[in-house]
Amino acid sequence: MSTKEHIQSILRREADAILNIPVTDDFEKAVALIVDKVHLKKGKLVTSGMGKAGQIAMNIATTFCSTGIPAVFLHPSEAQHGDLGILQENDVMLVISNSGKTREILELLTLAARLRPEMQFIVITGNKDSELARKADICLFTGGPDEVCPLNLTPTTSTTMMTVIGDILVVSTMEATKFDSKQYALRHHGGYLGQLSRQQSHETE
Repeated sequence: MSTKEHIQSILRREADAILNIPVTDDFEKAVALIVDKVHLKKGKLVTSGMGKAGQIAMNIATTFCSTGIPAVFLHPSEAQHGDLGILQENDVMLVISNSGKTREILELLTLAARLRPEMQFIVITGNKDSELARKADICLFTGGPDEVCPLNLTPTTSTTMMTVIGDILVVSTMEATKFDSKQYALRHHGGYLGQLSRQQSHETE
């Protein structure tokens, strides 16, 4: 197999994995929960994950912030040393673990529920039969595809799925809250996107 053919094979495997993400009612439930608790009742979205899943969770939080949903990333280890105190009334937690067995994440859910018994959890995982999935109020299953990594170990396809599911939640929430370019411009002043959003908001006035 040539280099180009190998690259095309990787692209096909990742694209097929995306297209096979199970589309269930849980996506609609997750968006409704975020809109209700954060947009309407003025809580915030708290995302978390360990390792590469944590980096995806951080990205999801910053993207939600720029699109009208206040969100923060909570490191699961730092949560055990006082940062758990960031949790407040009407907050929603979005946690990510491909295996659904990440010790720090399971402990985080236990501690968060102890502090805030009313807390609801949205989980993104590649293991719908895991302990984490069972603890979730809403479970978004990635489909559990094999990694494109030749060892089937390095988070590659799995992190793509996490990112795509995060994008689905962001876009769907934007549509549900009717978030527009004027609101975007107020939150994103700098750079090309800030300039473009201000231009779009002026055009719609």
